[in-house]
Amino acid sequence: MRILAVDIGTGTQDIYLYDSRLAPENGLKLVLPSPTMMMFRRIKAATEARQPIVLTGHQMGGGPSAWAAEAHARAGLAVYATPEAATTLDDELDKVRAMGVQVISDDEARRLDPEAVRLEFRDFDLSAIASVLERFGVSLRHLDAIAVAVFDHGAAPPGTSDRQFRFDYLDRRIRAQNSLAAFAYLSTDIPPIMSRLRSVALTARQLDCPFVVMDTAPAAVLGATFDPAVASRPRKLIANVGNFHTLAFRLGPGGIEGVFEHHTGEIDLPKLEALLRALAAGTLKHEDVFNDMGHGALIYTSDPLPLGRDEYDVFVTGPRRGMLPREASAAAGSLRPYYAVPFGDMMLAGCFGLLAATAVVLPDLGEAIHASLSGDASQGVAPWDVS
Repeated sequence: MRILAVDIGTGTQDIYLYDSRLAPENGLKLVLPSPTMMMFRRIKAATEARQPIVLTGHQMGGGPSAWAAEAHARAGLAVYATPEAATTLDDELDKVRAMGVQVISDDEARRLDPEAVRLEFRDFDLSAIASVLERFGVSLRHLDAIAVAVFDHGAAPPGTSDRQFRFDYLDRRIRAQNSLAAFAYLSTDIPPIMSRLRSVALTARQLDCPFVVMDTAPAAVLGATFDPAVASRPRKLIANVGNFHTLAFRLGPGGIEGVFEHHTGEIDLPKLEALLRALAAGTLKHEDVFNDMGHGALIYTSDPLPLGRDEYDVFVTGPRRGMLPREASAAAGSLRPYYAVPFGDMMLAGCFGLLAATAVVLPDLGEAIHASLSGDASQGVAPWDVS
């Protein structure tokens, strides 16, 4: 059984080809620039060349790509965008137009100046990934499933904070299904409000295998739980410090005990430690995070998680995990972090979380996935023994 897992962040897209016949450490892996970073560079090149740009395709991750499009318009250069692609910049198209972007139909986009740089927005590009792997003799034909993770604020109604809208969504999912896998869906079951997840599914609608989508941060935290040190702790604090967002879960035998989410750029080490300590104590309030330009906090049990009793206080993953330094120094904080490395690779934590969630969403595949992730002794043949 083979599953392609792709965790798409702001800085990188992390790709893992799972094969149930191999030990997880032997699975093929790639860490490549994220789609939004690739688009950022292409728009920036068009800006330097003073060329108009036409944005088509689907809603994708914003951040760098959106900033580049706005900078292009501020430079006095034409920016055209079809309605769906324009939602990458903002869900409200009037706000997109206010940036200087001309929102046009697909037909109008096709008739525009052929000298314009045409850019197709999309988060997931299977053909590009397949092309890279084929150059190394690896085919992506006959996959049993594909799983993709992206961050989705959700399509907030006009006038509603997208930060609050996302946190209301997180609360509903946790109350409905208290597990990290609650944030994964089969492509046909994605809630209508989750516009970016639905856009990813649209780009894969021609696939002949099941397609699973998931939120990035829960995927990374779920993946981190497969580090033996993390797995051994019945109650734990796990923080995913991403390039754009920092999310921490307090987990216990009953599931999710609490969570907060903040913008990584808005916090430093003292603030992060204070948030983690308050989450552990059960004293963190939603407004403590939301009023600080973060997304918010949710506490589901007041039973505190004592810190300082074990070797580590908090388990950490994510590309900016260094914000919680391991080495004692004048700049180090007071918490004792452990850098989670599931199957020896921190960058693939999200992919391993995607696999674990796929086992829940597609139970027919669950037995093989669980056997691999649990380190079943019957798994792990050598790569040269796999035909």
